[in-house]
Amino acid sequence: MSSTSNSVLKADKVWLDGKLINWDQAQVHVMTHALHYGLGVFEGIRAYRAKNGKLAVFKLREHIRRFLESAHIIMLKIPFTEDELVQACIDVLAVQEARFPNGAYLRPIAFMGEGAMGLGAVNDTRVAITAWEWGSYLGDKGIKEGIRAKVSSYTRMHVNVNMVRGKITGQYTNSILAKREAVLAGYDEAILLDISGFVAEASGENIFCVNRQGEVHTPALSSPILRGITRDTVIKLLRDAGHPVEELSFTRDALYVANEVFFTGTAAEVTPVREVDNRQVGEGKPGRITQDIQSYYFRVVRGQEPAYEHWLTYV
Repeated sequence: MSSTSNSVLKADKVWLDGKLINWDQAQVHVMTHALHYGLGVFEGIRAYRAKNGKLAVFKLREHIRRFLESAHIIMLKIPFTEDELVQACIDVLAVQEARFPNGAYLRPIAFMGEGAMGLGAVNDTRVAITAWEWGSYLGDKGIKEGIRAKVSSYTRMHVNVNMVRGKITGQYTNSILAKREAVLAGYDEAILLDISGFVAEASGENIFCVNRQGEVHTPALSSPILRGITRDTVIKLLRDAGHPVEELSFTRDALYVANEVFFTGTAAEVTPVREVDNRQVGEGKPGRITQDIQSYYFRVVRGQEPAYEHWLTYV
């Protein structure tokens, strides 16, 4: 079982609707509209302990912009500006930095609050930002040795069903079902195909593969996938390191015969995949390109690569 089953190491404070309050006071009513109908948006943001000893939030402003874009997509009015939300994330960490010696995971969330019910209701938007210590999403062993993945029986929703540019709370039921199916079958993660049978993404990660010629491929943004901030980062780092990356459609058997497969995501970071559908990927262990980009990524997020330090916001 992955580390996602572990209990949350909770923080002292939560930012809720513009105020820092105690964790246990951050509550919503059972009649909260989003609890019934799933109308909400969220982000996952990591802060790493950098080489200078400070907490460094990775691509904070990019995450907050996507957060606001997600809300705009579903016509959820956010009563705070980009700058206010950026500062709120910093405040949540600053007030309790000592609780996060190994870094922290930030979770901004906005959702329709209580009031009227029914699908046509429009209530006030609630906004919260929480933080906790969260290790490797797919486990420390998975980061080092690679994980086992299963192509899901669930299909990634069509672009006319799923608003693919938004991290929308209700849409993640599709991912939860796929993830649970995979875990119950003894795998670590699920891979979802699109309605045409091409590889889309994992339940909560983007996917990359390296073919026998050493070419790196990842599904294009025309696929029903989230435009992952870690995905964009890894594409940039790969290209800067001299590895061409092609964004294109490919089938599940391309994963079977790939030299390397890996996932990317804020929670999963860069996680190798050693097996897909009981078929060993490459040598059955993290490949050279995967190891190199994983190491490179961790140096970047910890402020060890000056060329990319502008991606960090220090607390």
